[in-house]
Amino acid sequence: MNHETIRIARIGAEGEGVGEAADGSPRYVRGVLAGETATVIPGPRRGKGRAATLVSIDRPSADRIAPPCPHFGICGGCALQHWREEAYQGWKAGLLAEALARAGFAGAAIAPLVAGTPAMRRRLDFAARRTHRGVALGLHRAGSEEVVDLSTCLVLHPTLQALIAPLRDLLLRLDGLRRAGDAVANLLDDGIDLLLRLDGEASLGDRQRMVAFARETGLLRLSLAGRGAATPEPVAVLRRPVITLSGIAVTPPPGAFLQAGAATEAAIIAAVLAGLPARLKRGPIADLYAGCGTLSCALAARAPVVAFEGAAELVAALRHAAGAQGMAGRITATARDLARQPLQMAELARFSAIVLDPPHAGAAAQVPAIAAARAKYVIYVSCNPQALARDLMPFKAAGYRVTAASPIDQFVFSARLESVVVLEI
Repeated sequence: MNHETIRIARIGAEGEGVGEAADGSPRYVRGVLAGETATVIPGPRRGKGRAATLVSIDRPSADRIAPPCPHFGICGGCALQHWREEAYQGWKAGLLAEALARAGFAGAAIAPLVAGTPAMRRRLDFAARRTHRGVALGLHRAGSEEVVDLSTCLVLHPTLQALIAPLRDLLLRLDGLRRAGDAVANLLDDGIDLLLRLDGEASLGDRQRMVAFARETGLLRLSLAGRGAATPEPVAVLRRPVITLSGIAVTPPPGAFLQAGAATEAAIIAAVLAGLPARLKRGPIADLYAGCGTLSCALAARAPVVAFEGAAELVAALRHAAGAQGMAGRITATARDLARQPLQMAELARFSAIVLDPPHAGAAAQVPAIAAARAKYVIYVSCNPQALARDLMPFKAAGYRVTAASPIDQFVFSARLESVVVLEI
């Protein structure tokens, strides 16, 4: 193998160190820090350079610390546990500054970073793989299909962490797990809502074992999505699964997307509400990519909300919650796939403000019409600075200005950053 010695110039957007080989081509290396000298083995091509495997740190950074997790460097879930906190947080806040600058909003005022904390994550999608030694349950190794078998996870809420060992034991005994599956665990108000996805048919014995497991571990609900199943099947519902969103009790569908932490969710909501004027002059608020209502329920205290969401089961959950709690007149939930059928300028014209919280890929299909509609207030919630930079460009061209920008470290130790950007025209 060809070894190379490189100096790491910076940490890139994916949390990897970026350095140059002797020929000037970039190398992308996990587990290093800016300013370090490292020996690496170049690997597969990646753009104009190559991914590289770290062999040794020859000259460490003063900002390097011992990573606290025994799985760090193997598990692909965390990228930056080895970085001193102050430097790490400065880099995280810089991701938003860089995104705004690329979109044409250089110099926009950015609020201090809202720091996340370990042990706060209330949602995780575990990967499971049957091996000759049993069942590996955890997260994938970076860039690999291999599942790293977790014994602990520093970012997980303790209630979810305590589920790892018994869940691994259950999966080992399921006939329906032939080779690979996954488990989506959501920590709701009063316990865990668990969705299992298996690659085979669950037997009657499997279902009996699942019911016993749900009782033994105190789950709220255990649902199953087996091979060929269009929708999850509830196997055990022991208590009503509820998450309270700004005072509105919502029963989410199995495996529903939720904001990763309660404290960071509150920070997102606070930044969104602060971006609106005390009184909106006309029309309802549009909440695009609304999920099961995280922002809709908060926005409804300020004005009527029309929520658009592509997943019908999430729309149904929000609609039912609003109706059951006397909010049907304040929250209107509508099923619409905004990637395939974006709202048009004429449809957007009636809204006093537009809030959007798209998935990781962003909202490329939708933002041109929003910018053209020229709503006075647009608030963009993003978990991907690269998509955010791209999606903000039409707003710059339309004459919008950034009046507030808030970085929120919802995904601690990772390269992902939650941002709330307020645009006015």
